[in-house]
Amino acid sequence: MQITFLGTGASRGVPLIGCKCKVCTSLDPKNKRFRSSILIKSKVNVVVDTSVDFRVQMLKHKVQMLDAIIYTHPHVDHILGLDDVYPFNFWSGKPLPIYGSAQTLREVKITFRYLFEKERYPGTADVELVPIKGAFKIGDLEFEPIQVFHGQLPVLGFRVGHFAYVTDVSHIPTKSLKQLHGLDHLVLDGLRYQSHPTHFSLSQAAETAHQLGARHTHLIHMTHDVDHEEGNAFLPKSVQLAYDGQVLEI
Repeated sequence: MQITFLGTGASRGVPLIGCKCKVCTSLDPKNKRFRSSILIKSKVNVVVDTSVDFRVQMLKHKVQMLDAIIYTHPHVDHILGLDDVYPFNFWSGKPLPIYGSAQTLREVKITFRYLFEKERYPGTADVELVPIKGAFKIGDLEFEPIQVFHGQLPVLGFRVGHFAYVTDVSHIPTKSLKQLHGLDHLVLDGLRYQSHPTHFSLSQAAETAHQLGARHTHLIHMTHDVDHEEGNAFLPKSVQLAYDGQVLEI
């Protein structure tokens, strides 16, 4: 299994429009962050979240075919790229399965209501909604959903073997913590140095990673407050900032 970080930035991306801070003007490519999502490749290609930057991410990584999309939650920075799946429909000749919680799929149907009309406008994405009710398989991959909270909003993380992806989180219930033990690679929300009501800070993410004992923890969803090299120096060696284009071979 191969994991590609399509984006590692927070909801506004980095650089931030109009900002002249040292991170936004940095020449370090690891400080350039699309909105957060990943591509999982095995015998199938699966994207977790269609970020606002989805089209550019697909072109940059030369993704020719896509078998499914999984959604963590319905915030716009995680779903607004959905309409750009149309070329995958064109090449495959079939609808694309979209997995998510019942709440997330309801929000998707509201946001993209034109995709679900009886007479759908030609040239728009063709998707099939698949509610997540427990563990599920896509091709050779088995996904275990993990309930976490983004403030008061329920969000799904996902475990596949010894890899787990948990974005946009400020609280992990005890039951869910148990599901995250024994990992080789954990991807975890780490917004900035300061605390935040709906996201882990870098310190909170590091503390959670230590508690879970993952061999390697990769932080995502960073704002422009966090320089890549400075952030890594601040964190323990087992917890480091992920960067756009980084690939994990698992």
